[in-house]
Amino acid sequence: MSDSPSHPVVWEHQPADRVLMILKTRGPQSVAVIAKAMDVTAEAVRQQMTRLHAEGLVDSESHSAGRGRPTQIWFLTDAGHGRFPDTHAEMTVQMLGAVRQVFGEEGIEKLIQAREAAMLSGYRQAMQGARSLKERLERLVEVRSAEGYMAELRKDGPDFLFIENHCPICSAAKACMGFCRSELELFHKVLGEEVRVRREEHILAGARRCAYRIDKAD
Repeated sequence: MSDSPSHPVVWEHQPADRVLMILKTRGPQSVAVIAKAMDVTAEAVRQQMTRLHAEGLVDSESHSAGRGRPTQIWFLTDAGHGRFPDTHAEMTVQMLGAVRQVFGEEGIEKLIQAREAAMLSGYRQAMQGARSLKERLERLVEVRSAEGYMAELRKDGPDFLFIENHCPICSAAKACMGFCRSELELFHKVLGEEVRVRREEHILAGARRCAYRIDKAD
């Protein structure tokens, strides 16, 4: 069965889907925080949570912060994460298996290298005219978001945090970790030799997102 949803989410219109988007991009949250982000009442969010929980898309756990009533913190289940498409997951994994069977690991590596070269060409074209690191990272956010990575950029002290809240090739990456290595190398190449890129969070290691700390190399 494919990991991609048969009914894509329409984020702009459906309140329940807005809740899912907030949990996807911000991680586990309380009803109060979600209500504030959506500019609706807490009761309206609770109604959506009841529906989403019944559908198996969200779950919650109690967090106690000392005295007082524990706070329910809501998070996406595996099914909830599945509402965000993993591009052509089943077909991609099958094709990788066929390449590995016919051409071995050498064939897989050549495939990854060819993909990286094609992406590097497109990314460098997107970087034209971007002079500062911040400008290059903003362009990278645009490109990766268009590819389905739900990317964003944050300043963290002197560094930048480049965040990808979703991985549209997650199934392929699970089948072949070379894709993750290749994308990290791609970031190094497109941002410049003077830039240091370190992956701090990794979806395949159990994190809810991939996050990269980026700064100027010493």
